[in-house]
Amino acid sequence: MNQNEFTALVMPFKDKIYRLAKRFLISRDSAEDVTQDIYLKLWRNKEKLKTYNSVEAFAMTMTKNHCLDVLKAKNSSNLKIIHNNYKDLNHNVERETEINDSVNIVHQLINELPEKQKLIIQLRDIEQYSFEEIGKILEIQPTAIRVALSRARKTIREKLLKKHRYGIS
Repeated sequence: MNQNEFTALVMPFKDKIYRLAKRFLISRDSAEDVTQDIYLKLWRNKEKLKTYNSVEAFAMTMTKNHCLDVLKAKNSSNLKIIHNNYKDLNHNVERETEINDSVNIVHQLINELPEKQKLIIQLRDIEQYSFEEIGKILEIQPTAIRVALSRARKTIREKLLKKHRYGIS
């Protein structure tokens, strides 16, 4: 495989790798380092890539595992999910503030979820992976992913309703 073939194969999901790494590691610098490390590993094994059904799923699994290794090395137990990709410039300032507040509330609620549910929300709702792809990345059954996703969404929905009703049932 030459450089052009490699680039055409792996560059389309570069941003997804970065966002997943940033989700795990919080720091932009760390996420950039992990992204670079993953691409270096992919390049070193470029001849084996043709044997994978989904190079993207393989790369995302590598990213997840590499991030976990980085976190273990730092003895970090504080995984946060931060997602700041939402921007809509067509709203007025008041509406934009309301949207930002709502997004921040949802982020806070996501942060309160168990770690596996956080990752599943990230991969399914933000990165738009299929259940089968998430299963390969996280090494769990698609049925378990559906259950965890449903529970996470239900928890977020209930907490949002409670918050908007000011705790009144």
